[in-house]
Amino acid sequence: MLCHFKNLLQHKLSFRQMSRAAFHLASNQFTKSEQYEQYTKLFECDGVREINLREPKKRNPLSLSMMEEIMQHLCAEWHNKNLRCIIISSTGPVWSAGHDLKEISPECGAEQQTLVFEKLAKLIENIRKAPVPVIAKVNGIVAAGGVQLVASCDMVVCTEKSHFITPSANIGVFASTPAVIMSRLMPHNKCLDMLLTGHPITAQDALKYGLVSRVVPEANLDKEMEKIIASINSKSRAVLALGKEFFYKQLELPLEQANRQAIKKMIENLNLTDSDEGIRSFMEKRKPNWSHM
Repeated sequence: MLCHFKNLLQHKLSFRQMSRAAFHLASNQFTKSEQYEQYTKLFECDGVREINLREPKKRNPLSLSMMEEIMQHLCAEWHNKNLRCIIISSTGPVWSAGHDLKEISPECGAEQQTLVFEKLAKLIENIRKAPVPVIAKVNGIVAAGGVQLVASCDMVVCTEKSHFITPSANIGVFASTPAVIMSRLMPHNKCLDMLLTGHPITAQDALKYGLVSRVVPEANLDKEMEKIIASINSKSRAVLALGKEFFYKQLELPLEQANRQAIKKMIENLNLTDSDEGIRSFMEKRKPNWSHM
């Protein structure tokens, strides 16, 4: 593809097979299953849903078909109280190379190009709307629109060997859509450094500049995911759903208005059934028995 991208790719090892152990963490009665699609594989077990991108030979491009499959898996059964967490992962040394250039080349026309970009935007909107945490699990190179998707997840856990790159300016296309989320997470000068030069950044730099949440050795990736999921499973789904929804809403408000809305949200939270149970269990020095209501 591009110079920096190829150089990075040559030094990457293949992914380890996805460990099923990360899904034996909670007492939820969520059905254990695996489902193959054309572009993805879906794992579900113990309240955890993992959407695995499965086009490694093509570097997991975010084609319209790939994004549609991700969307279907992401949005399924949100009402199910046993669903506690959604993970987006990938197979191969490239987590995702971004949009399929064959679908956005000039000869495709503006209507087709708009369809592609709007599909990813809609996918990202649904990540924010999901009532459970959505976590990107990264072990490899993330490029262009892939950076946009990863950075839009609620949390990003990556390995030390992962790299992040927005190289499209090298082929005459400024990464304007990835820039929207990147500029909201990173210092502007570092964000523009990536966008203007197309140079990759390491996992540690991505952590330093706010693009990812955690960085771990490759051998520890599944253990770290287990730890995060176990922590999520120990909490009330209703409380986390309320908090996640408000977190994204308040980002769009001026500070004073956000503070006023936060007070109302705290009162709403305190009147949940699980809030009452949580406070009682703390005072009685016992584990809470969540109803997830």
